Amino acid sequence: MSATATANPAPGFARKPDHVVAFRPAGKRVTVRLGGEVIAESDKAVLCEETGHGPVHYLPMTDTRANLFRPTATRSYCPFKGEASYWSISAGGVDGTDVAWSYDLPYDEAMPIRGHVAFYPNRVDSIDVA
Repeated sequence: MSATATANPAPGFARKPDHVVAFRPAGKRVTVRLGGEVIAESDKAVLCEETGHGPVHYLPMTDTRANLFRPTATRSYCPFKGEASYWSISAGGVDGTDVAWSYDLPYDEAMPIRGHVAFYPNRVDSIDVA
């Protein structure tokens, strides 16, 4: 971090120092489908493994069909990653509401997922990892 950057540490770790949020390159191709169409595909996905949650793949937004994404008013907060924004996606005749989420300004510890988007497995046709 440069001397001019403002530190933005995640407050959750101060309260729960044993909570693990680990990011690493997925090392595999991740393909997401909705309405039978590929809406995201990347070999640059980041895998997030977090205490109390199943693994989540975050794909670079540049590897999605972003023209199909519409921001929604939904927001959520994670004390380890920051504030999440949600996306609705229309593809293949399916209009999915709040299908995906992203952290536009994540906490310092979650910077590997900045510019990335994750998908709810039960709101898309499939998330294939190969």
